[in-house]
Amino acid sequence: MAVAEGPAVHALAGYGASSRIRAALPQMPGAMAKIGTLLLEDPSLPLRLSITELAARAGASPATVTRFCRAIDYTGYPALRVGAAAEQGRLSADETWDADIGRAFHPGDTATEVMHTLVNAHTVALTSTADRLDPALVGRVADAVAQSSHVDIYGIGGSAGMAVELQARLYRIGINAHAWSEVHVGLTSAARLGDSSVAIAFSNTGRTEATIEMLALAKSSGAYAVAVTSDPSSPLAQLADAHLISYAPGEYLQPDDLSAKHAQLFVIDLLYLLAAQRDFSRTTSLLAASAAAVAPHRRPLRTPARPRTSPSSKGTATT
Repeated sequence: MAVAEGPAVHALAGYGASSRIRAALPQMPGAMAKIGTLLLEDPSLPLRLSITELAARAGASPATVTRFCRAIDYTGYPALRVGAAAEQGRLSADETWDADIGRAFHPGDTATEVMHTLVNAHTVALTSTADRLDPALVGRVADAVAQSSHVDIYGIGGSAGMAVELQARLYRIGINAHAWSEVHVGLTSAARLGDSSVAIAFSNTGRTEATIEMLALAKSSGAYAVAVTSDPSSPLAQLADAHLISYAPGEYLQPDDLSAKHAQLFVIDLLYLLAAQRDFSRTTSLLAASAAAVAPHRRPLRTPARPRTSPSSKGTATT
């Protein structure tokens, strides 16, 4: 199975070797994934082993190691060794900080450096999601949503907000959508679905038991099951009829990584817009009706007051 060389073009350039491996690992075939797993378990291996020795330990060929390096945006094994050496130098000084916070931020960073790190992390999340999504698959999911009689959307914890966000958007364009963040009511709804229904489940890891349970029941009831996760090999993704990838960098302040949520929001926005296209005239009419309904509850924009002039000022503003 071919793997794109780099999850996003130069998107990982600001990250260390281990961070790049974690980002690309879910997309790697078996031999390359074995190399990645070995390096995550012992990041010092490139400093101690030749390319041939590392290949032998992973049960792969040196050519596979080279392809692995390119898949994580290094030019080859020498570049990987440099990256590993730089990372190892940081680890000893920052061990406690890294264990608690993550390697994307450092305790001595200035506010400007933190801001730039955040921008990079969010940019990587969005571009990597866009690179990994299959537009044709998203289009098929949008078709199913637009034609469905009922859409269930599941999410637990932080993913509950994503479920509510998609439900609100779909409902505004006339799609019968419901969001469930509590497993009992979610299961009750899932049991009532049929073959004209769609069920969509959000989970960054794809391993949240309650979410898996709701989507599994929805699928067994006949619904078209869709998973939005960062891991194609996760139980949720494997269960679904369609998996939409939502890239999660996994770099800092877990489990509160907002860049992962922005990747989910990107998927939501894309799915919503494609579903809205399916009956554009109906969509625009419904959105106009929604805007008119809430307009009286918004304060009008104020126009700046014109300066007053006195008759004797000959057009000069009074003070």
